[in-house]
Amino acid sequence: MIRSLFTNGSGKIEYDLSIDRIKTVVKNKTGLLWVDFIEEDPKVCETIMKDIFEFHPLAIEDALDQNHVPRVDDWGTYLYLVLHAPKFNQNKDEPIETDEVDIFLGKHYLVTYQEKMIPVVEKVWDILKRDERYLLKGTDHLFYKIADDVIAEYMPLAEELDTIIDNIEDRIFDRPSQELLERIFLLKRSLAHLRRMIAPQREVFNKLARGDDQIIDRADRVFFRDIYDHLVRLYDVTESLRDLMGSVLDTYLSAVNNRMNEVMKTLTIITTLFMPLSFMAGFFGMNFFIPEPPITSWVSRPMFLIVVLLTISVPVGMTLWMRRRKWM
Repeated sequence: MIRSLFTNGSGKIEYDLSIDRIKTVVKNKTGLLWVDFIEEDPKVCETIMKDIFEFHPLAIEDALDQNHVPRVDDWGTYLYLVLHAPKFNQNKDEPIETDEVDIFLGKHYLVTYQEKMIPVVEKVWDILKRDERYLLKGTDHLFYKIADDVIAEYMPLAEELDTIIDNIEDRIFDRPSQELLERIFLLKRSLAHLRRMIAPQREVFNKLARGDDQIIDRADRVFFRDIYDHLVRLYDVTESLRDLMGSVLDTYLSAVNNRMNEVMKTLTIITTLFMPLSFMAGFFGMNFFIPEPPITSWVSRPMFLIVVLLTISVPVGMTLWMRRRKWM
C-alpha cells in the first residue's frame, strides 16, 4: 500500500496523491509531502524512490533490505534514517522484538518505508487527520513527532520488564525450577537486544541535535536533544535492568544450591542414622532364630532384647547429638 498526503500551508490537505501529482510536488519543492510505503512490493518502491525522489541507489538498497541497526546518513539534500520501534509479547519465545522503519527526510518531503505496518507510525498518521499542527512546522517537525512516539514506546517496555523481574525474584524463593531458569536467560537475551537498539539510536539523535546537517532547522534541534536525553535515560535504565537480571541469576543459582544442600543434608542424616543399624545387623547376622546356634548365649532372649534396645536407642541418641551440634 502506498499512501500520501500533501499540504502547501493553506490549511488544505490532499490525500492519496497520484504518481504524477507526487512527481510535480517533488519538482516544485514547496509545501510538505509525506509518502508512506506499507508492505508494498520492493520493486515498486524502488522505482518511485529512484525516479521521482532521486535517492542514491545505496540508500534505497539499505531501506529495502530491512536488516540494519539504527543509523543516520547525510546525503546532502536529504537524510536517510533507520529507527526501530519496539513491541513486547511475553508469550513468545522472543518477548522483545523491534520493527524497522526507514525514513528519507528532505526539506519538503518525508518518505517512510515499513515492511510491516508499525502501530506507532499509524497512530501519527491518524493524529494528522485530526490535528494539522505538525504539518505546519515543516518536515523536520513531522519527523520529530514520529521519532518521539517511537522512542516513547520503550519506557513502558522497560517498566514491564522491571515488573517481570520482580515477579521472577519472588518465584525464586518460592519454587526455583528449570522453566524459571529458561525464563531468566530469555529475559537476559531480550535485554541485550533492547540495549543494541537503544545505544545506536541514542547516537542518531545526538548527531541530529548537534546540527551537522542542512535539513533540520536550528530552532528544531532542541526537540531532538530532548529525544536524546530520553534515550540516555533509557540506556541507563536498561543497564540497571541488565545488572538486576544478573543478580537474579546469581540468586537463582544460590537458591538452587541451598536447596540441593538441604536435600544432601537430609540424605546424609538418614544414611548416618542407619549406618550403625547396618553394622549391628551385619555383625550379629540375624541368627536369633536359627534352630541350633553355635553360641547359645549370643542368641538368648536377653541378648535379643539388648540388640532391639540398641537398634532403637542408637539412632535416637545420634539424632539428639546432631541437634545439639546444630547439624539438623
